[in-house]
Amino acid sequence: MGLKQNKGGKRKVMYVLIIFITIMIVMVFVIDKIVSLKTKDYIFDDVDKIPANRVGVVLGTSKKLKNGNNNYYFIYRIQAAKKLYDAGKVSFFIVSGDNSSKEYNEPQDMKDDLVLAGITQDSIYLDYAGFRTLDSVIRTKDVFGQNTFTLISQKFHNERAVFLAQQYGLNAIGYNAKDVNAYYGFKTMAREKLARVKLLLDLLVNKKPKYGGEKIELP
Repeated sequence: MGLKQNKGGKRKVMYVLIIFITIMIVMVFVIDKIVSLKTKDYIFDDVDKIPANRVGVVLGTSKKLKNGNNNYYFIYRIQAAKKLYDAGKVSFFIVSGDNSSKEYNEPQDMKDDLVLAGITQDSIYLDYAGFRTLDSVIRTKDVFGQNTFTLISQKFHNERAVFLAQQYGLNAIGYNAKDVNAYYGFKTMAREKLARVKLLLDLLVNKKPKYGGEKIELP
C-alpha cells in the first residue's frame, strides 16, 4: 500500500512539473510574439525608408568575443550607424554600453570605430553606464534629454529596445544592423527569448537604471 502511494505521489509531482514547464514555454513564446508584433511598424531595414531623427543610439556589445575573435554584432552595428549618417538620417550618436572596468569599455570602442568609419568626433556622445538595454533606453531620456531617437542594433534587439521605449512614452524607432548567421547567433537568440520575459518583469517592478548621472546636453 505504501509503495503504491509513493508511486502515485511521484506521478502527481511529475504531472505538476510537466504542466509548469509547459506553461513557462508557452509564456516565453507568447511574450516573444507580443514584443515583435507591437514593434513591427517601428523597425526598419531600408535606410531609404526609415524616418530621419536627429539622434541615433548605438546599443553596446563587446568588440571582441571571449576567444579573441571579432564580434560581428559589433561590426555590423558600426556599419549600420555609418549608413544612417551618410544618408542624413541621423546627425548625432549616443554610444551606450558597458564600461564596468578600465579594461572593458564598449562606448569608447564604438566611438573609435565610428570615427574610423568617417563620423566626426563631435557628433558622438558616450554613455558609459548602458549596462543593459533598459539602462541605455531610459538614460537616453533622463541623462541626454532625448524623447525621440533611432535605436541601432540587430532586429531582435531593436524589437526589445523599441518595446521598452514605448512603455516609457518615448518616440523610438529601430534601424536593423545586419544579423549574423544562425549558427553564430544561436546562443544569443536563445538568451533573447528569456531577456524578453525579464523585460516584462522589470516593467512590472518599475526597474531603474543602475546609475543616473549629470545631464548631458546635445547641440
